[in-house]
Amino acid sequence: MLNRNARLTAAAAIAATGLALTGCSGTTGASTSGPVSLTFWGWAAGYEKSVALWNESHPGIQVKYEAITDGGAGGYDKMFTAAKAGTAPCLAQIGYETFASFLAAGLLQDVSEHAAPRRAEFPDWVWGNVGIDGKIFGVPVDTAPMGLFYRSDLFKSAKIEAPKTWEEFRTAAAAVKAADPKSRIMNLPTDPYLYAGFAWQGDAPWFGVSGDAWTVSMNSAANSKVAGYWQGLFDEDLVTSYPAFDAALYTAWNSGEVWAEVGPVWSASLIRDNAAGSAGKWAVAPMPRWDTADSVGNSGGSATAVMKGCANPKEATEFALWMSTDDKSVSNLIKSAAILPASASGLANPALDAPESYYGGQAIYQLFRAESAKVNPNWRWGPVMSTTASALGDGLGKVPAKSATFQDALNGAQTGTVSALQAQGFSVGK
Repeated sequence: MLNRNARLTAAAAIAATGLALTGCSGTTGASTSGPVSLTFWGWAAGYEKSVALWNESHPGIQVKYEAITDGGAGGYDKMFTAAKAGTAPCLAQIGYETFASFLAAGLLQDVSEHAAPRRAEFPDWVWGNVGIDGKIFGVPVDTAPMGLFYRSDLFKSAKIEAPKTWEEFRTAAAAVKAADPKSRIMNLPTDPYLYAGFAWQGDAPWFGVSGDAWTVSMNSAANSKVAGYWQGLFDEDLVTSYPAFDAALYTAWNSGEVWAEVGPVWSASLIRDNAAGSAGKWAVAPMPRWDTADSVGNSGGSATAVMKGCANPKEATEFALWMSTDDKSVSNLIKSAAILPASASGLANPALDAPESYYGGQAIYQLFRAESAKVNPNWRWGPVMSTTASALGDGLGKVPAKSATFQDALNGAQTGTVSALQAQGFSVGK
């Protein structure tokens, strides 16, 4: 599924060649006398149908879609190799978490002049995931704001309200354990990209830019606050600690051992597809808030990038914008890939108003539509996310065995990330 792929780690080779903060633009070329032909690499469900819809109505610009292995499973390696050889496609699906790695390696093309006139059709924070210094290198497709998925039947029987704040979540966690000593409110978030969504919401950035240097702040006070919260729930035995995306967790959702999941919009299909026995018993509420800050985190999403060397960047951008905004294309992607569109027109699509039988007839995407406007805009992915995610994942994986803490994991990821940046020739500021 499209959103879930954003969890996947990009190949280390992508970032390894990046020696500057941003990459250079590729070569542009004039349109030929016949139809313009564009090649598009991606892996998300439904992309081929959106391409077919475009080709039917745009005879002068024809797109050839080629399905490849998803990014973290080899797709990004393929893109990188092709770009270095000068054989990259014009268009490619790239997750937001990996975009900076492609930019730093100089593998994307600046299409600001073609995309900027329609900038207002997408939120500013989303454009920040597909460019740098105000420049644009691709078009956003979807976002993945987070929410609270919970077993409404179990909460109701235990007389527990859906928590609106993280303090209320802690109270609810204790109440769940008291109601059923074998049950817990949630599983510990040890997947690095899922955990990133909590840091994102908590205004605890990992990367920044100072002049021409990258800054890394994974062990900042703000990050320690978020880490300390989850460490506290674990130390108090208020959460389970199954491996992320594991069958044991899915069984716990289904049986009622785990009552809730705070996750991105694509968790809706993840839970539905892996806990079929509890259909109709789940509901969705807004992500709990920190104090009075009315903001949420994001965990996933991707864009249609224009690769370096594309001879027809204007036409490539035109297609990318169409795919993310055209009613038929967006309707197809909502149905096929269960996306939450990034564009304003996409968010107005009536397909998002449909009730979901698995969630008791609740029109859950209406909630995520509203929450998407509240995503914390102060987040930037770094250019060595393969290293960052690996280091953080290794550390978080040790927490259940009590051989490391969340803070240890952040400290290790901080050190590993800075070392990787320096080793690859990036300037690192304070």
